[in-house]
This record gives sequence, C-alpha cells and structure tokens, in this order.
Amino acid sequence: MSEIILVLTEVSLGAADVEHITALHPDEDLRYHVLVPADTEHNLLVSLVDHLSLGELRAALDDVLGREPQPVEAHATAGERVTASIAAFAAAGRAADGAVVADDPLPALRAAVRAPVREVVVVTLPHALEDTFHTDWASRAREELRVPVLHLYAGTSRLG
Repeated sequence: MSEIILVLTEVSLGAADVEHITALHPDEDLRYHVLVPADTEHNLLVSLVDHLSLGELRAALDDVLGREPQPVEAHATAGERVTASIAAFAAAGRAADGAVVADDPLPALRAAVRAPVREVVVVTLPHALEDTFHTDWASRAREELRVPVLHLYAGTSRLG
C-alpha cells in the first residue's frame, strides 16, 4: 500500500498547486487525500481583516453585511472544491481522493493521520491575523499531529 500525502485546502487546487505538492516527492508512488472544510462559520473580524489586507473590498462588505453562505451552500461549494482538486491531481497523473469535512478540520486531520500518512500539506490563501498569530490550520496541525506539516499559499510557491 502506498503512503498518503494528506492535503487540506480551502480552495480548489489548480495545476500549479498540484505541481508544487507532487514536486515534493517526484519519483515516489504516493496517494493524495484531499480534505476541504465546509466553511459554515465565519469569524467576522478575522474575515474582514483578511479581505481588507488583500484589497478585496467587495468581499469585506459582504462579510460586514452578513452575506455568508448557508450550511447547505457551504457543503456544496466544498464538494466542488474536492472534485476540482481531485481532477487536478488526475490531470497530473496522480491518484487522489477526497472528502468534505467539518468547518474545524483538525478532528478530521487527527483521524486521517492514523493511516500511513507521510505528511500533511495545507494550502490556503494568506490570512493576516491567523498566520501572524499562528492560529492557522498549519500551525495548529504542527502542534497536534506527529507528522510533518507544510503550509503553501494557493496559486504560488510561497510557504506559509
């Protein structure tokens, strides 16, 4: 049985993201398991600061006005992101599967690392407050899990 690279992402992985992830172990037969949280709960302050720091004024306004997705919509969006991410791995010739998990992905990560998981790769957009104060998913996973955790910013080769 091949080892698993666990990929936690809040976005649909693109070709560049998959290329960066698979380049970590180019000549090995690995499987990729993608987890996407259904974003059903927003911290208004954190979300507002994130959007403003990235110049996303429209998204910041939507947050202030309470235009966050309903749980059913959040699960559907997460499902679409899982499907797109699996397709990106398939396009790169890599085996992948995935699942939608709860808004807080740490319990799902804990359960998943019981399998032969080699490492966890977290792919997110930059989050000003969470990244600065190390409350982001990758920092939390590093504290709790006994496997290496790498944090990449989506669409770039920048490490978080």
